[in-house]
Amino acid sequence: MKLSEREKEVLALIVNECSSQEIAEKLEISVRTVDTHRKHIGKKLKTKSLIGLTKYAIQEGMIDGFRYSK
Repeated sequence: MKLSEREKEVLALIVNECSSQEIAEKLEISVRTVDTHRKHIGKKLKTKSLIGLTKYAIQEGMIDGFRYSK
């Protein structure tokens, strides 16, 4: 399952160590909405850990300075 554009934005902020409150402020959405996005991202990627989220972000080229090759 692919992530929506908003979920990708939230994921990028998560892996940059932003809290739900910081993400909500940056994206001008509620903390509850951020938490819902976090839940959906975890389900779609079948992970709840920050490591799993970061691994996905690196593989998708979402983090500057990191490359992933198979």
